[in-house]
Amino acid sequence: MLKIGIVGAENSHCPGIAKLCNVEKRINCRVASVWGEQRKFAVAAAEKGEIPTIVRDWHEMLGQVDGIMIDHRHAKFHAEVATFFVENGVPCFVDKPFTFTLAEGKKLCRLAREKGVAITSFSTIPIEKDFQEFKKALKGVGPVIHLTTTGPVDLKSKWGGIFFYGIHQVDAIIEVLGPGIDRVSVRRVGKDGIATLTYKDGPMVTMWCVQKGPYTFHWSALGQRGVVDWTFKGGENPHLTGARMFTRMFRTGKEPIPHERLLAPIAVLEAMAKALKTGKTVKVPSVAI
Repeated sequence: MLKIGIVGAENSHCPGIAKLCNVEKRINCRVASVWGEQRKFAVAAAEKGEIPTIVRDWHEMLGQVDGIMIDHRHAKFHAEVATFFVENGVPCFVDKPFTFTLAEGKKLCRLAREKGVAITSFSTIPIEKDFQEFKKALKGVGPVIHLTTTGPVDLKSKWGGIFFYGIHQVDAIIEVLGPGIDRVSVRRVGKDGIATLTYKDGPMVTMWCVQKGPYTFHWSALGQRGVVDWTFKGGENPHLTGARMFTRMFRTGKEPIPHERLLAPIAVLEAMAKALKTGKTVKVPSVAI
């Protein structure tokens, strides 16, 4: 049976994935080991997900697992872990965001190509059936002129500011409108924020970053023939669709997402972080590897 190691136990994803595999057995694989930044989180995840081994050093998983899930809350730690395992031939799913800088992401993708090792990363929102229904609805209103998106984002999050939860909205925007975002600007509105993302030839996107409010993602799209409003309802289990996707990659070696596509939201988020810091409109860098 396919064996997985999880590096990072500080959020609900770790025990959630382990429970699907080890307890409910809804995915034909086993989470065999876990490491946490703080041991207490690894212990809690191991108990909830029936993970048999807690390692003191994540390097110990090498040779013991068939694939690695990297799940730090702060993306600044992702590149080091992914680089080690890719260097040693172990496929990796890097929980969102992929990396904390575009340069790190490009370097990691180049390494994966060089080594022939599969790697991927994604927000689960764009891959859920509910969101795919929103994409279908957009076809009925013609080309989108303007998109407004709203969701939880703490601009001062200790886990990477706008990167930490901004990835969900940005990944969703790219999923429906494509990766060609040209420029971004961000301004604070109290503790919240509002970002403007523009494509060179249209459309324009307004992204609301709400620090405190219901955990809800909402989209409103104005098309040439009408309007679509959509509130994300999610799937039956927030981890199931994503877990099926990355474990399939572990088995087959086939990456579900092109490297340039998984780098696209990192480029946008990096530009947004710079725009927030400088107060200026920032051009989104190229994701060409």
